[in-house]
Amino acid sequence: MEKIKQFIESEKGKDILIVIIVILTGLGSFELGRLSKEANSSGIKIEYGDQQEANAISSIEPISATFNNSQTNNIISNSGKNFFASSRGTKYYSLGCSAGKTIKQENRVYFTTGEEAQRAGYMLSASCQ
Repeated sequence: MEKIKQFIESEKGKDILIVIIVILTGLGSFELGRLSKEANSSGIKIEYGDQQEANAISSIEPISATFNNSQTNNIISNSGKNFFASSRGTKYYSLGCSAGKTIKQENRVYFTTGEEAQRAGYMLSASCQ
C-alpha cells in the first residue's frame, strides 16, 4: 500500500491518474449516449388518475390547435401575400428570402407588394435584394 501511495503522490502517478479519469469519463459518456438512442427505450410514462387525465387532455387540445402553422402558411401563400416583415422590426423580406427565416410566425406581418410594405414604414432587407 505504501508503494501505491508514493506512486499516486508522484508527478508521473498524478498524470496517469488524470488520463485514467478522462478515459473513464469519455467511455461513460459514450455508453450513456448509446443507451439514450436505444430503439426499445420506452421513455418516461406519466400516469394520471381519471380526473387529472381529463383535465390534462382538455388543456392540451386548444394549445395544439393554435400551433398549426402549415395551414396558416398555405392560406397566406394562396392569398397573394409575397412579402413579410416582423411586427417588431424595420425590414421586410420576400417569401423566398432566407434572411427572414428566424422571424416567428406569430410576429410576421404580410404584404402583397413591396410598395405596400414600404408605405407601412418597412425597408427591404439588404440580404433579399
